[in-house]
Formats: sequence, C-alpha cells, structure tokens
Amino acid sequence: MDQIKTVCVYCGSGAGSNPRFVEAAQALGKTFAENSIRLVYGGGSVGLMGEIAKSTLDHGGLVTGIIPDFLKSRELALSRVQEMIVTPDMHERKRLMFERSDAFVALPGGIGTLEELVEQMTWQQLGRHSKPVLLANIDGFWEPLLSLLAHMRATEFIRPAFPIDVLIADRVEDILPRLSAHAARTPAATKELAPEVARRL
Repeated sequence: MDQIKTVCVYCGSGAGSNPRFVEAAQALGKTFAENSIRLVYGGGSVGLMGEIAKSTLDHGGLVTGIIPDFLKSRELALSRVQEMIVTPDMHERKRLMFERSDAFVALPGGIGTLEELVEQMTWQQLGRHSKPVLLANIDGFWEPLLSLLAHMRATEFIRPAFPIDVLIADRVEDILPRLSAHAARTPAATKELAPEVARRL
C-alpha cells in the first residue's frame, strides 16, 4: 500500500486557548474531504474532535467515529457521521482506530491525545508497525514534547537501535504530502500491527 486512504486524528475534546487550533482542525477536515481521505477519530462532537469531524462532513467527506460507551454522553457522540462504532472500552477503541487507519496525526490536545500518540510512537519504535505518525505542530504546540524526545536521546534512553520516526508539520497544507511520502517508501507488509500485540489489546 502506497496510498493514504484513511487517517486517524488524535486531538482534544476541548478547543484550547489558541484560535489557530480550531482553524487548523477545520482546515484539516476540509483537506481530507477534498482529497477523498476518510477521517477516523474519537467520535465526539465537542472541541477539536468536533471541529475536524464537522468540517470533513461539511465539505462532503467521510467520517468514522469510534467512541467507548462510557464517553458517549461526556463527549456528545456526533450523530452525523457515516459510521459510528461504540466500543465497550478504551482498549477496543484504540485497536479499531489502528486497524482502520493508514496513518496517524496528532493535533493539539491533552492527556488522552498524548497517550494515544505515544502508544503509536512506541509500537512504531519497537517495529510493530510502520504507519506514518505525524505531529501537527500548530503554533509550536508540540515543541515541549520534541524537546523531551531530544532530552531522552541525549541521555541515551532513546537508543540509536530504536529510533523514533515521527513526522512534523507546522502547517496543515504540509500534512498530507508528508504522510503520503512516508507511506510511498514503506513496504505494505510492515504497516500492520503484529498479531501478538493485537491479541493483547
């Protein structure tokens, strides 16, 4: 597979303090729709999650929401999406988000966004998949994380044998080209989650 057809976006259930975060979510949703990329996301209708899903839909795109049952009310599951999957727990949600996505993008968000992002980075580092993972570094939001990763390298907790191949885009218009370029140079067989990892989820 050398084409990106579905992208999982991790992002906040809040809008954040910077209007550019909302603008970026809306612009990315529009970009997905215009390029026939299906959005896979957390299923909510609030915050950046709601903004990217609504924008994708408003511009004629396709959206799959995946939300655990206990969050349906808290994050106000978006009923407009073409496909809404309700899972019994977070583990099943994350497994399905992985399976249904060709790539992963992290917009600004909180602890949940960070946790989902770092899990994909960890699996990638350990060679369990090679789907592209990208930080949408809107207004430098992810700079503290990038500094921490550099510190981990400098102190030799990120060893050369286990590199982190995370992509970075400061502008929304750079996101799809970077994901596509990465996918084009990655063998299809290495993109899948290892069976033993899938069984543990």
